Amino acid sequence: MEVHSWPTPNGHKVHIMLEECGLPWRAIPVDIGKGEQFRPDFLAISPNNKIPALVDPDGPDGQPISLFESGAILVYLAGKTGRFLPAGDRGKYEVLQWLMFQMGGVGPMLGQAHHFRMYAPEKVPYAIDRYTNEARRLYAVIDKRLAQSEWLGGAEYSIADIATFPWLRSWQNQGIVLEEYPHLKRWFDTIAERPAVQRGVQVLAGLRKPITDDKSREVLFGATQYQRR
Repeated sequence: MEVHSWPTPNGHKVHIMLEECGLPWRAIPVDIGKGEQFRPDFLAISPNNKIPALVDPDGPDGQPISLFESGAILVYLAGKTGRFLPAGDRGKYEVLQWLMFQMGGVGPMLGQAHHFRMYAPEKVPYAIDRYTNEARRLYAVIDKRLAQSEWLGGAEYSIADIATFPWLRSWQNQGIVLEEYPHLKRWFDTIAERPAVQRGVQVLAGLRKPITDDKSREVLFGATQYQRR
């Protein structure tokens, strides 16, 4: 199994899941700072030019399958292995709602908070305040949930936890004081101690460099990102 990826929160979701499941796989780096996500061969398996993308030669009915979107990949791997997603409808949908919460809220909003606080060429107080406040609101939602439940999706560790954890690893850059969310911090520290998680977040980590040069900034945030292909 191949994962075309880079050491970002969305990439680490899939790295962690594969390590947790014990599946044989290899990571193929896609350097998004150099624009490798726009290569035709990568666009053929990830038309939204985003990492990660998975290629499984032993897909449904034994036929190869390629998938993009990290949440979809997690659901696929859970189905393939029978792990980290309850089989019963009630438990399954409880997990899936928190997976969608990560995909629709946590990822996009924390990403914006990170961008405007760390990478924007101009520090615009309105944007920084808007996304920092939204980050704090989302952390509070998670903290409240974890005051009532050991894991996001219920009584068991699931793909909802796997999806959310990598996005919170940069909490300091999002304007968050983790100690203000004690239930979330308990959950975060517990996940961080899992051997598969520790292995997953190290995948390709040595290749990632700070975004300091103008070319990488342009590729990630400038006109290159918006060209029709």
